[in-house]
Amino acid sequence: MELKIAVLRGGRSAERDVSLRSGAQVEQSLRGRGHDVTGVDLDRNTWDVLRDGNFDCVFNALHGRLGEDGTVQGMLELLALPYTGSGVLASALCMDKARAGAVMTGAGLHVPEFEDLEVEQGVSADVVDKLVARFGLPLVIKPVREGSTIGLTIARDADQVASGLVLAARYDRRVLAQRFAVGTEITVGVLATPDLQVLPTLEIVSDNPVYDYDAKYTAGKSHHIIPARIPEAARAAASKAAGHAFTVLGCSGMGRVDIIVDADGTPWLLEVNTVPGLTELSLLPDAARAAGVEFGDLCQRLVDHAIARHQHHVGPGQAR
Repeated sequence: MELKIAVLRGGRSAERDVSLRSGAQVEQSLRGRGHDVTGVDLDRNTWDVLRDGNFDCVFNALHGRLGEDGTVQGMLELLALPYTGSGVLASALCMDKARAGAVMTGAGLHVPEFEDLEVEQGVSADVVDKLVARFGLPLVIKPVREGSTIGLTIARDADQVASGLVLAARYDRRVLAQRFAVGTEITVGVLATPDLQVLPTLEIVSDNPVYDYDAKYTAGKSHHIIPARIPEAARAAASKAAGHAFTVLGCSGMGRVDIIVDADGTPWLLEVNTVPGLTELSLLPDAARAAGVEFGDLCQRLVDHAIARHQHHVGPGQAR
């Protein structure tokens, strides 16, 4: 059945360029399925465009602030439009790495110890010394509410800790300082449309010292290995932890859980992404393909789930 679908992409976050690429991939895929697709770059006119567009569904391909933090989800709820992905609460919670980490820790999952700091003007030597004494070096520093490793520093001495705090504070006044987890870097995709499906473990090998923005989005600078080269017991533990995190945080539709697996096979959860990248180089589409879910099928499943969820939510006879 042909549907009229709006694909939200772009926006004003630091991940705008990636979102444009994700949106373009989604648009192409859905058009290939015979749908009437309109790309919508998030701006001050978006409310009017969506309100008056008579869309059957909104596919959210917005990454970062406004698109992944519950803001646009709240707008779509007010407009009574079906939309893909997680709802308001889960989106806001997962975007806040500190609060999501606290919830996952409370649920018995392994999360590297961290501190949520308010950084405004300058960083004192006393603060740096206390962080180094508590967490050791190297130390992970990143904005609490950003993605795609934007503003991330792996600090290997006190000077880098200080400069890393300043860098992260450019993106968010709240900064996360977190113990560095040593091990194999993997990611685990999760689909819930509505039944939970944990995708195969994917190991990330980066040509850069850190799997940073450049490594993520430049062809040839990172490699995806499926399944991850870790013992079978560790793969099972990571998959179980990813599914548990997705569920306890209230996620829906799709997500991607970033994990470090240590030498003992323990999965240390770093964060949960509710609108993971959907570009030609992104992790979730690769993991889905390994599970037999091609990109077009993935997009269609998310749309179908969004519409069914909306109809269930508003009740019979009330859907737009």
